[in-house]
Amino acid sequence: MDFSPTPEQEELRAQARAFLAGSLQPSWDELAELGWTGASVPEAEGGTGLGFLEEAVLFEELGRAITPTPFRSTVAVVLPALPPDLQGEVARGEASWTLATGPLVQDLDTATRIAYVGGDSIWELEGAEREILLTNDESRPLGVVTGGSAGRRLGSSKLLPLLRTRSLTSLALEACGVGARALELAVDHANERIQFGKAIGNYQAVSHPLATTLVELELGRSLAQFAAWCVAEGDDRAPVAAAAAKAHCADAAVAACERSIQTHGGIGFTWEHVLHRLYKRALGIQAWDTSGERLRAEIADHLLGGGL
Repeated sequence: MDFSPTPEQEELRAQARAFLAGSLQPSWDELAELGWTGASVPEAEGGTGLGFLEEAVLFEELGRAITPTPFRSTVAVVLPALPPDLQGEVARGEASWTLATGPLVQDLDTATRIAYVGGDSIWELEGAEREILLTNDESRPLGVVTGGSAGRRLGSSKLLPLLRTRSLTSLALEACGVGARALELAVDHANERIQFGKAIGNYQAVSHPLATTLVELELGRSLAQFAAWCVAEGDDRAPVAAAAAKAHCADAAVAACERSIQTHGGIGFTWEHVLHRLYKRALGIQAWDTSGERLRAEIADHLLGGGL
């Protein structure tokens, strides 16, 4: 089993990183023009006909850039439940979606349409009122939906396990991007900051935690890539792979941000530095959907022959 990226995936990553480095808040239309919103949408519906592995590259890069768009909510979560014509709208940048499965809804401020679960189906929610809540992470605010009525039926609620698996995997991939960026910032600072005549990276109290961070992030990236492969191939191991990836990657990203802040010293705590934004996104990923403790319990149950 070879998880090495294809030349096309490497090119996509380079394109994404270059674009996001020059655009702090890309619009949904811009993502559509790049073909990102339709990466896995069939060509007949206006997409590029690729798959989840290509989307995985984008999840990681968008996490690294802390991009405030409904890309994950739309592409990872809702897209598989949409009929072909609505998938085409997403590919063309005409619509973005979020899924309401509980009292709190992600990306409610930027998603143009809302899906929700009712009975044995997933429906479009029409005419609902949206209340955007103030949160620490301005790049991914939460909201509350009230009222509204069922519109078009989108798909069967039997898709929910698949949507959850895709959601957990995309969160893990985002966490990989966040953690990698935090580590890069720490390493750069450790090489540049001079103390007692040496770069602080020469001191074990600084270098050893960063080495531990690299090991944790690389393990997490392997878990996330395996989960993405399972999703792309429809492998039966996808649910447990996604659970393992999200549990580990989220914790690793939080630890990476905390160690990076410690490496930076006083500047790491300032509002002017990007680290606090990375840290907030990592904490948001860690808390969203399901906690690491719950996911590890699900994995244990699976290993003992019970769940997932």
